[in-house]
Amino acid sequence: MRNVRILVSYDGSQFFGWQRQDGFVSVQEVLEEAVTAATGTTVNVHGAGRTDTGVHALGMVAHLHVDTRLTDDRLRHALNAHVSPGVVVRRLETCRDDFHARFDALSKRYLYVIATSRFEPPFGRAHRHWVSYPLDLDRMRRAAADLVGTHDFRAFGNTGSPRKTTVRTLTGLRFVARSDRLAFVVQANGFLYNMVRTIAGTLLDVGRGKLPPECVRRALASGDRDDAGHTAPARGLYFLSAQYDEPLFAGPDEGPHGQAGVFRL
Repeated sequence: MRNVRILVSYDGSQFFGWQRQDGFVSVQEVLEEAVTAATGTTVNVHGAGRTDTGVHALGMVAHLHVDTRLTDDRLRHALNAHVSPGVVVRRLETCRDDFHARFDALSKRYLYVIATSRFEPPFGRAHRHWVSYPLDLDRMRRAAADLVGTHDFRAFGNTGSPRKTTVRTLTGLRFVARSDRLAFVVQANGFLYNMVRTIAGTLLDVGRGKLPPECVRRALASGDRDDAGHTAPARGLYFLSAQYDEPLFAGPDEGPHGQAGVFRL
């Protein structure tokens, strides 16, 4: 029995979130069943985050204890042969026995993607939000600056979700703007349920002039959900990465025929 950590990407539009639940297909269930099919071992796969229905992941870190003689690379190939479409195990490595993908994570990073064209693009509707109204990026940046730091984010979370504390430390929020699309990356030591989507909705409401930039400061002070903006759709949200105090998946991605990619002379 050894502890293995994996780096997973998935299309959240095909699943009812990360966490296993009866009667609904989840990413956790798909991965656990792939491990069982490949090794005959029943396992629990623990992810760094628990994404909701429709939320995607580019670099979800997870770990599992498995009993197999397969090498790391052969185990990765076996898992990818058994997972359903929409999930891929990008990297896999044996790690220290007490590594925990969720509890050892120092911070997590999310990406939110928005199409900003006048007419909705014909492609990728399940993988981005779309707004047709003009956005004032300067106003959005002023509002976003008030989010950075250690605050009580109660106004930006779902009031029905249990948690020990609503205080989180948001270490950065960066915008990436193009002529017909907008994205932002946010990093924190943890997130409340729906926190990133509420941040996205609030910044969009500020950008369109529906709310003033000062609404963020007011919402943080009051803790009142009504002082923040709307909750943006799940389809624009991606779990980007998790950060740890040790290197993960170091070295080139070697396969059975060498490193993947285009060979150049």
